[in-house]
Amino acid sequence: MNTNLSSFLFSIAVLLGLLGVCHGGMLRKNFYEDSCPLAEDTVKEIIWKRVACNSTLPAKFLRMHFHDCFVRGCDASVLLDSTANNKAEKEAVPNLSLAGFDVLEEVKTQLEKTCPGVVSCADILALAARDSVSYQFQRPLWEVLTGRRDGTISRMSEALANIPSPFFNFTTLKQSFANKSLSTHDLVVLSGGHTIGVGHCQFFSNRLYNFTGKNDADPSLNPTYAAFLKTQCKSLTDNVTTVAMDPGSPLSFDNNYYKNLKLNQGLFQSDAALLTSKEATNTVDELLDSDNFFREFGQSMKRMGAIDVLSGSSGEIRKKCNVVNS
Repeated sequence: MNTNLSSFLFSIAVLLGLLGVCHGGMLRKNFYEDSCPLAEDTVKEIIWKRVACNSTLPAKFLRMHFHDCFVRGCDASVLLDSTANNKAEKEAVPNLSLAGFDVLEEVKTQLEKTCPGVVSCADILALAARDSVSYQFQRPLWEVLTGRRDGTISRMSEALANIPSPFFNFTTLKQSFANKSLSTHDLVVLSGGHTIGVGHCQFFSNRLYNFTGKNDADPSLNPTYAAFLKTQCKSLTDNVTTVAMDPGSPLSFDNNYYKNLKLNQGLFQSDAALLTSKEATNTVDELLDSDNFFREFGQSMKRMGAIDVLSGSSGEIRKKCNVVNS
């Protein structure tokens, strides 16, 4: 090979290593096998113990991981607290209802005792999302590659700009996911995460009251379901009440989300939007098969978990998940 070409390629390789930002290329199985052999077991043990006492945690960690990855990539920036000079992602409206930070800090504290400065908060969050959802089945539902490093920047404005809104139509949703190198297929599959957890009235009550300015409901919403939702969310100003996103099995991770969707019982406009695209609707139909859903959800979670990860010498390994290292 030409000497100049070899030098050029070597320089490019070094540059990419220094940049350390990629779409999952640096992640691998058992990243901590030598540096902290019990890391993944420790995460699972604490997460399962907490989920056993609090069945709402799987939905919380799944959502937190999603919100983290869509802002600056999967770098645990969503875990950082605001400072005197900066409002962090936590302060953004979509993140105000996030919870479970204390459990992640419990995991981090334990890992810092056994392997100080080794396991990233970003990896802890990715593992916690998988392990919390998997508790119901007592086995891992998908593979989590590890090796992420923690970011040092967290801005409320970036969360507002990047986290998909429950008010989005299909075109905007598709673009939001495409911006993160995720496909329409990933969009539909990951929307299935709405099979667990709750929605706040303020994010869907516009579909119940005055949808087009004529005191009407969203015509794409099942009338019986809309009537039920009105008994829960009694006005447009209710910003406290929550409703299960999957009314049949809100704590069970399954594919009922898609069955509800086909009955026009998607809670958010962004759920109903999936039926306005033939491509998305075809995927919804495929996911009515439970085996398809579990297989595809795991694959899409792996793709989401690889968005713009920091690796190599980029970022840091935080000592505490809510503050950058001093």
